[in-house]
Amino acid sequence: MKLTKLTPMLTTTDLKGTVYFYVQTLGFTCNALQMEWGWTSIQLDSIEIMFALPNDHMPFDKPTFTGSFYFKTDNVDQLWERLKDKTKICYSLENFEYGMREFAIYDNNDYLLQFGQEINETTD
Repeated sequence: MKLTKLTPMLTTTDLKGTVYFYVQTLGFTCNALQMEWGWTSIQLDSIEIMFALPNDHMPFDKPTFTGSFYFKTDNVDQLWERLKDKTKICYSLENFEYGMREFAIYDNNDYLLQFGQEINETTD
């Protein structure tokens, strides 16, 4: 047996707002928006994320996640320039001693999204 793919399924109370944020702000494509079933699937390149409305199987007050979603990119500077004035910033673009150049933002649900590139890959 082998696992072939991981697709995060995150909870939101605002499917349409979430699709709007990921499509309009980050450039994802909406693969499916199933309002009657309460879920959506979005994709950018090889990254797929699903969002669903809360269901009866688990308690839900607001979106929470104890970690972050880390996206590796081939041009973190360009992505920073595109997003820095359109999003809620957690931390600005900077180089870290562990060899990454990265920044972090919050999505419309307050999930933390980090974007990074190995420093030896940057063009600056």
